Amino acid sequence: MKKIYVVLAVFLLAAVNSFSQDQFTVEIEPLIIENAPNIHSFSWGKTTDGKWIIIGGRIDGLHQRQPFASFLENDNNKNIFVVDPINNKTWSTSISVLQTSIFEQLQSTNQEFYQKENTLYIIGGYGFSTTENDHVTYDKLTAVDVDGLSNSVINGTTITPFFRQISNTNLAVTGGHLGWLDDVFYLCGGQYFEGQYNPMGPSNGPGFIQEYTDEIRTFKINDDGTNLSIVNYLAQNDTDNLHRRDYNMAPQIFPDGTKGFTMFSGVFQHTANIPWLNTVDVTASGYTVNNTFNQYLSQYHSAKIPIYDTDNNTMHTLFFGGMSQYKLDENDNLIQDDEVPFVKTISKVSRFSDGSMIESSLDIEMPTLLGTGAEFIPINKNSNYLTDEIVDINNLQVGKTLVGYIFGGIESTQENIFFINDGTQSSASSLAFKVFINKTTLSTDEVELTKSNIYNLKIYPNPSKDIFSIDVFIPNTESSILEVFNILGVKVKSIKINNTIGLKTIPLDLSKMASGEYILVFNNNSNIIEKKIIKL
Repeated sequence: MKKIYVVLAVFLLAAVNSFSQDQFTVEIEPLIIENAPNIHSFSWGKTTDGKWIIIGGRIDGLHQRQPFASFLENDNNKNIFVVDPINNKTWSTSISVLQTSIFEQLQSTNQEFYQKENTLYIIGGYGFSTTENDHVTYDKLTAVDVDGLSNSVINGTTITPFFRQISNTNLAVTGGHLGWLDDVFYLCGGQYFEGQYNPMGPSNGPGFIQEYTDEIRTFKINDDGTNLSIVNYLAQNDTDNLHRRDYNMAPQIFPDGTKGFTMFSGVFQHTANIPWLNTVDVTASGYTVNNTFNQYLSQYHSAKIPIYDTDNNTMHTLFFGGMSQYKLDENDNLIQDDEVPFVKTISKVSRFSDGSMIESSLDIEMPTLLGTGAEFIPINKNSNYLTDEIVDINNLQVGKTLVGYIFGGIESTQENIFFINDGTQSSASSLAFKVFINKTTLSTDEVELTKSNIYNLKIYPNPSKDIFSIDVFIPNTESSILEVFNILGVKVKSIKINNTIGLKTIPLDLSKMASGEYILVFNNNSNIIEKKIIKL
């Protein structure tokens, strides 16, 4: 695989409005790790001394379309890797020595995982089971002794004592996320998939079963170091809003100080294979769907970093590469591609003290089409982190601070490869990057998404004797309307726009109107844009 060695400097504002005057940059530097695995969509844990444990995932690139070629067992990751990013060393061992049920689950992809102290909990995952002679979603919870396993792999001793496993049908999930809050685990979103992948649907070819969980499942794990059990299981079901998988979920601190998570964007909508754009906030008291904010620039699982500004009560979340239905063109206007291609975009979502949210595209990109199925691995918790995952921007020293690493993912040669994919257009990556936050007074180069560049409303010719053409990008299925008012504020024209997503060109006939100035008002989902037009 071609390796790209660059230094990225991402210039950010701690907030993009009057909420903050502090500025910082994020710098991403390549880290060459000898014998690091080419891998994506994996689970990871971290030892006491900062080594990484890599389990599961896949060693190929984007899955192929043909059922006989998709998610092949030969491309399962059947090894455990221990990576030392500080001393540039990698160790590995096969998991084939484990009992069959553990061996099969731990070579699956898109597992849900969370590390609590020294125990890495791994749930579910999808892959081929020799026992079932089919592709399955595993109903397993496996507990891993991270430090013990790491020492065993490094020293070449038996790894079997460091795994424990139970079965529970409620844990048969792949492509969701596992969070932990106040001793309660949150298994959010995802799906159950059984059989061979087939883009033609479950009733064609080999057929399959696909059931989104549509749920947030909460439970406690009783673990005395020997015995495991699931207790206090509850499920919140919402087919309209929790129907998402292979998305990003990040821990958050909300404006009222409550801790929780945000389920960002994700795939796929019920009626079309396009992403959701809204987000869902999850706390101990329940969940809230945010339909007042759309996330356009990151729709698929990628590396992400939550950063909290305590002084200004502002929550930032950074997203690195991956796949997205939207990106900004060279003129900073939003453009749409429903094939949801690989992108280089680095974006940020900020939530301010009043609860409002803004998305920005940073004026720097990933060095290649990289990031899908990658992970951000924080350094061991210290005073620079409020929690194990949330960076405390206010506590960082002025200057450059290492906060963690980006590792792995799918690297693609083109943006859209799904329909031409024969297995050579993409590959699993072994690239790693150091991630620094540099508190500085440099200016920002990020581009905030606003009504101007989202809707990109244009009027031509203007002035005109009779017919104007209105170009506007509709980013959602909410009702839209164009209205024209004369200088006295009287409405003289009204045009409803079909509630479908995409670029629209609407003819506006003012041939019967008197010459003079008019105000064109475009309204979509309470977003209003006004433009002056002149009738000759």
